[in-house]
Amino acid sequence: METAVSQQDFQMIETNGIRLRVAVAGRGPLVVLIHGWPESWYSWRHQIAALAAAGYRVATPDVRGYGGSDRPAAIEAYDMASMTADIAGLIGALGEDRAALIGHDWGAPIAWNTALLHADRVRAVAGLSVPYTGPGPAPFIDVARQVYKDKFFYQIYFQEPGLAEAELEADVRDSLRKIYYWISGEGLRAQPPRAKPADAKLLDGLGDPGEFPAWMGPADLDYYVAQFEESGFRGPLNRYRNWHRDFALLSPLAAQRIQQPAAFIAGTLEPVLNFVPGVDLVATMREKLADLRFVEMIEGAGHWVQQERPEEVNQALLRFLAEVA
Repeated sequence: METAVSQQDFQMIETNGIRLRVAVAGRGPLVVLIHGWPESWYSWRHQIAALAAAGYRVATPDVRGYGGSDRPAAIEAYDMASMTADIAGLIGALGEDRAALIGHDWGAPIAWNTALLHADRVRAVAGLSVPYTGPGPAPFIDVARQVYKDKFFYQIYFQEPGLAEAELEADVRDSLRKIYYWISGEGLRAQPPRAKPADAKLLDGLGDPGEFPAWMGPADLDYYVAQFEESGFRGPLNRYRNWHRDFALLSPLAAQRIQQPAAFIAGTLEPVLNFVPGVDLVATMREKLADLRFVEMIEGAGHWVQQERPEEVNQALLRFLAEVA
């Protein structure tokens, strides 16, 4: 772990009224890697060196609320307007006019919407695990409450400030072990997601995974645990509490398609693709992107696709960037 971390050039960069800790490597066209929940710049550890070696300047921030970046307390500080402005400002602060954006999990919607809201800053955009589907007819959380009215859904559980924070921070290592394992390819094959009662907690029914797969070594987990023991979960969870603000911002743009060259990568076991039963989110995405170069589905991979299958993801990203960046 120490070697992987110490090789990074960390910079504290001011953008949009806050400071982000950013790992920067390489020279060439700028590529910004945006992580998701509950992760860190470190989630891209396998991509940073590969992209830098291929001739790109790679900037990998801790998103606001995470790790070494600023952590405003207000819920509204994590709305999509703020998150996308952070990334657009980061590109300018690095002395560039435009960049290719690549996002995973919540980082994917941040990347997609930066391409929409700050189009002049984005040369190309790729999403991992979470396709672009536009704002829809209603805020997603309202749709989720209808779909999951009698069952547990983690985003509904996250809505009450303090509730999930208390559960996850009681034992950060145990929480992260369970979250990382049970929606990985290995965890999903061992135990596909099962319905829980609406009043359950996030970790209910998730047993200790025992020995982790090789893609998440002890030093990797140690790094994540240290980050969240320092920063806590409030900022990261606040991202889930802005669905109505985001809808007000984005719904007027529902008819617009993202114009930049785009790509999508996910594991074939990706649980996000089954959030709304009967809805093909990838097919919806195809209608929303004007220049979708490819969809790459990686057999047997789960949610943490760039960590689970780094070589396959790197090959796909390099193929995409060779065309667009």
